[in-house]
Amino acid sequence: MSLLAACGVAALGLAATPAHAADPVFALAGPAEVGLRPHPGQNIAPQKTSVEFRLVNDTASAFDRQSTFTIDLTGLKGIADVALAEQQGSDCTLTEAAVTCKRAGLWKGETTVVDLDLRAAKGSKAGATADLTVTGKAEGATFQAATTKVRVGGPDLVLERADLKAEQKPGDKQNLSIVFANEGTESVRGVVLEMRTTHGIDLVEQYDNCSYSQDRSEGQPWNTGWSTVQCLLEGEYKPGAVYGVDGPLTLKAAPHAFADGLTYAVYAAGTQPKADKTSKKPAGGKTLAVRERAAKASAQSADLDPWNNLQEFDFRTKNSADLVAWPVAVAGAAGETVRAEFGFRNNGPAWVAHLRSGESVARTDIVIPAGVKATKVPAGCQAANADGTGREQTLGAPRYFCSTGHVVGEREKFSYPFELKIEQVVTNAAGSVSVGQWTPEGTKGQPWDPNHANDKASVVISAKDGGATPSPTATATASPTATATTSASASASASATPAGAAGTKANGGLAATGSSAGALALGGAVLVAAGGGLVLAFRRKAGAHA
Repeated sequence: MSLLAACGVAALGLAATPAHAADPVFALAGPAEVGLRPHPGQNIAPQKTSVEFRLVNDTASAFDRQSTFTIDLTGLKGIADVALAEQQGSDCTLTEAAVTCKRAGLWKGETTVVDLDLRAAKGSKAGATADLTVTGKAEGATFQAATTKVRVGGPDLVLERADLKAEQKPGDKQNLSIVFANEGTESVRGVVLEMRTTHGIDLVEQYDNCSYSQDRSEGQPWNTGWSTVQCLLEGEYKPGAVYGVDGPLTLKAAPHAFADGLTYAVYAAGTQPKADKTSKKPAGGKTLAVRERAAKASAQSADLDPWNNLQEFDFRTKNSADLVAWPVAVAGAAGETVRAEFGFRNNGPAWVAHLRSGESVARTDIVIPAGVKATKVPAGCQAANADGTGREQTLGAPRYFCSTGHVVGEREKFSYPFELKIEQVVTNAAGSVSVGQWTPEGTKGQPWDPNHANDKASVVISAKDGGATPSPTATATASPTATATTSASASASASATPAGAAGTKANGGLAATGSSAGALALGGAVLVAAGGGLVLAFRRKAGAHA
């Protein structure tokens, strides 16, 4: 962690001139405090610390008048030297007394005003402080100033990277060794060790001086929340000293582990990220302790790095995830609109997550049978032409591509509900549902999926041209038998409204007549006598199963 690095936003003070009722008010922001490494003396260049000042426009629109921002540098004389960072987004000038930046307009949201590089001045003393304040002015607007305290010296916690094995198998265990140093100029009273693991990595031990929580933030996909452990390590941590956690911290790969991550960090007590409200503390009688180690184990930092108190690690577990497309069978009279749920389930054993890239894990390719028109399409599904090329009109497309988010849970089901209008009976019309990775033509099997035979399933449309309106009691929809968890968010809403006056029936359905019906196999289809008419039902393709 950088010397006295800020953990909050600078206190905001109202400008002296009150705002008119109609004038917008903009907030300036920056770190509450930054620390500078003391000047090394002689001819060695001092290390820099970067400071960013930002503008927050929370109003409903952009501001189209010129604004001027000023940072008074007189208080830094003899304490810190200032330079403009490269690639400034504003028109800024620097003098010994001030930094001045001009902006022709202010966009909505948060934007950078200026980036400054600070270095301890030659002859400056450890512990010296000064305030760096940014103010703004513009006709027809009021700005709230922001102040950052600049300090020479302070504590600097540096965390050593643990020697972990990236390749593993489900059930494998390895110890997380925590070694850190205070490379600053002042002591730290109390340190918080934070460890965060993804869904496939478990921390075996529990300690009374640690809190444990699951991140269930609203809007996150199913089971992507990280498990967070924060341990308060009391005591004084002196400059130049190196410390190690005295107690096992065992990481275990879960049965569903696949591509997982770990972050671990040390913070000066009081500056750590806020713990989740649901965090719990055990009472097993064990305490995670710390002991001082030899200085040769120190993890030295070449320069002032605000991230040198945090380490990250990625695990790759030898595992597989079987994605299974389920068959769909709907029935209804010509002119009727029926509902059908296309999709797939993950039979595991692994979960799959693209945690770094955030890319979609799987794509579902839905081919609509001829004679049937999609009149309602769920959000997250894109219409395509028969050859897979893009199509602007959503409804009535012959093909649809539906994508997951960046996570597929180990027993998760992704369901995409459509409404389909049976416009006419087309002999031998067949559709399909396929799941896999993206290709320009559609999908192909995932490399971690052990069974590509069940990646594809058929879509069966049984229609009777004319006759009575079918009853929904004899629905012929096949559904997955695996235990399903929360459905994909794409199934919760539709991007288009249904067309046509015909009533909508869940999965269609043909009423049972009580009469016996003989079946005649004819190529890939079966003609079934039912209620005095012929119903055409298509067999599922070989190799696919529910």
